[in-house]
Amino acid sequence: MLAVTIPEPGGLEALVLAEVDDPTPAAGEVLIDVVAAGVNRADLLQRQGFYDPPPGSSPYPGLEVSGRISALGQDVQDWSIGDEVCALLVGGGYAQKVAVPATQVLPVPTGVSLLEAAALPEVVCTVWSNVFMTANLFPGETLLVHGGGSGIGTMAIQLAREIGARVAVTAGSQAKLDACRELGADILINYREQDFVEELKKATDGAGADVILDVIGAKYLERNLKAVATNGRIVVIGLQGGVKAEINLNRLLTKRAALIATSLRSRPDQEKAAIVAAVREHVWPLIEAGKVRPIVHTSLPLAQVGDAHQILDESSHIGKVLLTI
Repeated sequence: MLAVTIPEPGGLEALVLAEVDDPTPAAGEVLIDVVAAGVNRADLLQRQGFYDPPPGSSPYPGLEVSGRISALGQDVQDWSIGDEVCALLVGGGYAQKVAVPATQVLPVPTGVSLLEAAALPEVVCTVWSNVFMTANLFPGETLLVHGGGSGIGTMAIQLAREIGARVAVTAGSQAKLDACRELGADILINYREQDFVEELKKATDGAGADVILDVIGAKYLERNLKAVATNGRIVVIGLQGGVKAEINLNRLLTKRAALIATSLRSRPDQEKAAIVAAVREHVWPLIEAGKVRPIVHTSLPLAQVGDAHQILDESSHIGKVLLTI
């Protein structure tokens, strides 16, 4: 099969399309003929040599795909050959075929095309596991999403809106803020021109955000501590702004707030299975009812994987970038 390989970490030139051996589904796995793969910032980090795949997993990038099941491993009973599905992966999505545990596979939701379905697994599982299963966002609370125009951001806005939360976002352009408003964001902050702490306090009568979903990390830690509400929860899921920062524990203690850092890729299969099951129960009905939808910025052929990474590098996208296979 054809797959995007990374012989040596580096820039866009490190992405090499090559012929590799087809994967074989192990017991409990299914083989998917890939139609489309989602592009995520984790893929960029892997290309640069900063985010190696877990031991024993596929060396190829790609954390989510859509496609059709073409083979079943031993003991798989809930799926059939020919089923149209999307799946959460530990890696290997930038390829014509991928093997994945059957417990990390989801049916393509009614009303969503097979192509668009590739935009769902990683972002939905990330948002649901962090904002709802970990931070326990409740109706009536305020969620602050950094990077509201991203794939993660556009999904977080919609899901929080649907449970009755108030949503604040930061983004770097008016076009992204306009898109966030259309999806249901209530508080719109241009981080290039405004201080998100001050703007959030103004919009919440000084209370701040009950939950903060942060992809920046160290650069935003101090201001997140100022922006979080009493009994609030800060969930760090990305480190675009660095890995080291000094924390004022007294500020955290005084607010009785929680600082949580999580990742999805490295979780054990059983934890991912629980997340996928929760997503199917709680989120899939919202998608099939037309209340939540994948936001796709563009799709490009697999051979243009460098262009796809360039779009994410430049942060010029709103929603997801997909590769078609």
